[in-house]
Amino acid sequence: MTRMITFRSVRRVALSGLFSVFTNILATSAIAGTVTSENWGHTPDGQTVRRFVLSNTHKMTVRILTYGGTIQSIEAPDRNGISKNIVLGFGDLDHYLHDVREGQLYFGAMIGRYANRIAHGQFTLDGQTYHVPISLAPHALHGGKEGFDKKTWTAASWSEDKDTARLRLELTSPDGDQGFPGKLKVSVDYVLGNDNSLTLHFHATTDRPTVVSLTSHSFWNLDGEDAGSVENQIVQINADRFTPTDPTGIPTGSLTPVEGTPYDFRKPQPIGAHLRDAYPQIRQDHGYDKNFVLNGKSGSDPRLAATVYAPETGRVLDILTTQPGLQFYTSNGLDGHYYGIGGKAYRQTDAIALETEAFPDSPNHPSFPNVVLRPGEAYDATTVFKFSSRK
Repeated sequence: MTRMITFRSVRRVALSGLFSVFTNILATSAIAGTVTSENWGHTPDGQTVRRFVLSNTHKMTVRILTYGGTIQSIEAPDRNGISKNIVLGFGDLDHYLHDVREGQLYFGAMIGRYANRIAHGQFTLDGQTYHVPISLAPHALHGGKEGFDKKTWTAASWSEDKDTARLRLELTSPDGDQGFPGKLKVSVDYVLGNDNSLTLHFHATTDRPTVVSLTSHSFWNLDGEDAGSVENQIVQINADRFTPTDPTGIPTGSLTPVEGTPYDFRKPQPIGAHLRDAYPQIRQDHGYDKNFVLNGKSGSDPRLAATVYAPETGRVLDILTTQPGLQFYTSNGLDGHYYGIGGKAYRQTDAIALETEAFPDSPNHPSFPNVVLRPGEAYDATTVFKFSSRK
């Protein structure tokens, strides 16, 4: 394991003062973020996968894989200062290479070129029609069959100081990758702050007009990834409207008020409060799986999108983003077939996904926020996961 350390100058002192200097160095190091890395296996085509570990001095640790840009684990303290992993994932590369593909799980993965669905894998841009491979029939989901979640990213840089631990991953998606036009150059910065925030900054440029929506697809259980159902955890979403869908998950085009529906999370409520309501949209999705139209202006400073609170452990997650939408998903497809890091089977409602992104199928809905990226422009988005606890 390789450790990258920020060195500081130490003045020359007499031998009798060495103990004091050594003590000072330890104290200085104790306030610094740290970044370590190790080789974590190889892909079938021989690419080396690395795992980076970002830590701070407040018992937070984030593990990130270059395969898929995947957040493998996030350990955060509860109200008693006990840290535990709170995102679903696997303990070895083989499960990411096989189970994730088989189950279309996307645990912690970086999603692109286009997060969520594109109807029938088809969109038209500047008069030309493009086709993306169908990955969840009858539509393209999360960038096609070989999206960014199945690529090995390059660790471009990493650093640490008294406030943050940072990692930058990069990926170049060639023209025609999964049917999308243009060569897209992408970078994602993962920044763990000493305030227990994890900031993700997404950046992309293209040499031809294309469509882009990037997100990180973690599945959250604030009681612990192996703790079972999240139905008693409390969610608040800063959205007055949501985008209803047809039975295949494609938006109808309507921006429907949440008032009077099971999608009204403007005030905190337990996830399970209306999970089994006989409401048509809930029934067709077997739970929650909808995009919320976030209040406030997108594309500028991150604003509060959602808050999750686990009464049992006291952990709190605040999500802030510059993105226009938030997909709220109650892991409806998990059926106990897959076992996570803690050795427990993952089942429906064992976690929630909160994906900050563009609206589903936006390339086919001109009234939705723009997702077209052109040469000379930059895709620039930020999402912040802020962790705390309540007594």
